[in-house]
Amino acid sequence: MSRKDSKGLFANVLGNLENSTETVEVHRSASPHLLKVAAGVRQMQERSELAERLLKDGGQIIEIEPGEIMESAIPDRFLSAYDEASIAELIESIREHGQSTPGLVRSVAGGLKPFQIVFGRRRLAAVKFLGIKFKAIARELTDEEAIVLQGEENTNRHDLSFIERCLFAQSQELAGYRRDVICKSLSTGKSHLSEMIRIATGLPRDIVLQIGPAPDIGRRRWLDFEARWSSHKEPALVAEAVLGNDTVRNSPSESRFAAVFDALNKPQTSAATSSSTADLIAHGLVLGQIQYGKSSSKLTFNKSVPAGFIDFIAGQIEDLHDQFMQHANSGTQTTKSGG
Repeated sequence: MSRKDSKGLFANVLGNLENSTETVEVHRSASPHLLKVAAGVRQMQERSELAERLLKDGGQIIEIEPGEIMESAIPDRFLSAYDEASIAELIESIREHGQSTPGLVRSVAGGLKPFQIVFGRRRLAAVKFLGIKFKAIARELTDEEAIVLQGEENTNRHDLSFIERCLFAQSQELAGYRRDVICKSLSTGKSHLSEMIRIATGLPRDIVLQIGPAPDIGRRRWLDFEARWSSHKEPALVAEAVLGNDTVRNSPSESRFAAVFDALNKPQTSAATSSSTADLIAHGLVLGQIQYGKSSSKLTFNKSVPAGFIDFIAGQIEDLHDQFMQHANSGTQTTKSGG
């Protein structure tokens, strides 16, 4: 397909979307379903306008085998967003109507594959499931241009949750992008960006990932969450205990957020006040922790400790206990002799 034909085809798609938008506006009502449909149409139109602009700037629509496309250098969503269940509606739409809106790819010098996805990862995941080629606009882009366009499409969709935006901002900073570039990619100001990075930095990423994107939880609630986290004596222990519960773990993301949020606000008794924790250190490396409690104590090894070492320790428990008892008895005898 020539570039001219591609642009003509895309213009027809855009025109149909505009007509769809007008129809939705005429029949606007308070129905949540219709409002959701209208929002979906607007998002499609915004994506189409961005794609049309890229075409005018010299891009062209091509069809690519999904296996020839590398992942984004910096992800903007949680991995769960690309599960088959999460994109089921998109898969069905593309199966019935085809991929109406192209993604954006670029070539990377020395890359393991010919192309790298810039935006359209959900569409790419959907065509992978369907076993068809991915329609994309191919552009030569620098790293900064790619990250700005990736963020711009996210802003047009308005469907990244607040915490996903925070993690996206933090990941860009860790990758060495300047603050002005990050601000442009997220269409936000420097003060707001500083706040987002502070939240992402103040909360352990593994805990945030376990909670999930929580799309209905906005800025104010995450600020309160970070404040509770930073003021708690042992927030990680509380969060891990809550998220380890099967009922909580299998609940929606917003429910996981609420469960941890509420737990962090409870009086800090039990584990927080009746126990203390000490690191197990060998040659400067922290291997794990010992948690001392009134009724019992617990030894926990870090994930980095090889399973073979843990098995070795378990096999030595009896000998270690015997050595301890001999040492304890020796100390008792010395005390008696001295008395």
